[in-house]
Amino acid sequence: MKKKGIITVLSVVVVLFLIGWVLQNNKKKNAETTAVVASGNSGAVTVKTEKVTKTDIDLDFSSNGTFLANQDLTLSAENSGRVTRVLVDEGARVSKGQIVARIDNELLSVDVETAQASYQNALRDLERYESSFKTGGVTQQQLDNARLNVRTLQARVQAAARKSSDANIKAPISGIVNKRFIEQGSYVNPGAQLFEIVDVNKLKLKVTANEGQVVNLKLGDRVMIKSSVFPQSSFSGKVSFIAPKADNSLNFPVEVEVSNTAGGQLKAGMYGTAVFDFPQQAPALTVPRTAFIGSVNSNKVFVLNENKAEERNVTAGRILGERVEILEGLKDGETVITSGQINLVNGTEVQAVK
Repeated sequence: MKKKGIITVLSVVVVLFLIGWVLQNNKKKNAETTAVVASGNSGAVTVKTEKVTKTDIDLDFSSNGTFLANQDLTLSAENSGRVTRVLVDEGARVSKGQIVARIDNELLSVDVETAQASYQNALRDLERYESSFKTGGVTQQQLDNARLNVRTLQARVQAAARKSSDANIKAPISGIVNKRFIEQGSYVNPGAQLFEIVDVNKLKLKVTANEGQVVNLKLGDRVMIKSSVFPQSSFSGKVSFIAPKADNSLNFPVEVEVSNTAGGQLKAGMYGTAVFDFPQQAPALTVPRTAFIGSVNSNKVFVLNENKAEERNVTAGRILGERVEILEGLKDGETVITSGQINLVNGTEVQAVK
């Protein structure tokens, strides 16, 4: 029994010795590896850089869109009745106020005559009341009611006459009849569609501009318009609307008014391209947008100064696509860090790579 106990103790001692030797050996190897890594690495953070120089500023851009009619409306019936005449067809050019159809106004004429007769009768009653009031035959209230009745019936006459005149359907705008929804002899109710009239003497080209482009636009700017349907022709337009708010894609809707009087070549629904041409700009200092710490709004960049990162406050100007104009804070020939800023603080040692 004593012999077995001695063997067990010796076995434990041997195992502990072996474990200690393995741990010591691993520690030595790790130390050697660390020493090798340390000897080959200076601790500098790897970054990309770019030299600050003056570059030409090009504000010109183009944007595609769709032509829309200057005015496009559907003329509807205001009264019920049977269509007795249709005076225009699809494709006809009409002027504002021109009669385009007539609705049977026999019942409307009866309403006018009835209202007119009631009005004349009320006038005679008013005369009698005014005469009787002078002799004390009627009260002031009865006289006032008679006067109110006259005014009410007079308004009824005007309304009936207006409805009767509405039997002549008139074009509310000048343009071209794009669709005709009625036929002679058909019966229409109030609100029924009669004609679709489109004014294409002027068109609107709806395009978009991003935040860097829209700041250079103003109402009235002249714009050259191109159309793939007429590649040899160009059209003149002017900016008529600039949205004060961006859409869901963070672009700003812009409308360009285009004159289409020369032959009416352009049609609503065609595609077009607005070419925005700006005067030549003086060269300016620019840096990539990626040079800014966080975002352009931070107005902070890192400048490479003797292999160290120096935080610098700058004043950003116009955003020109992927580059940003620098108004103050940098000089021509300095070097800015364009990537790796997340690992930097002021004074960090850096190593620039291509």
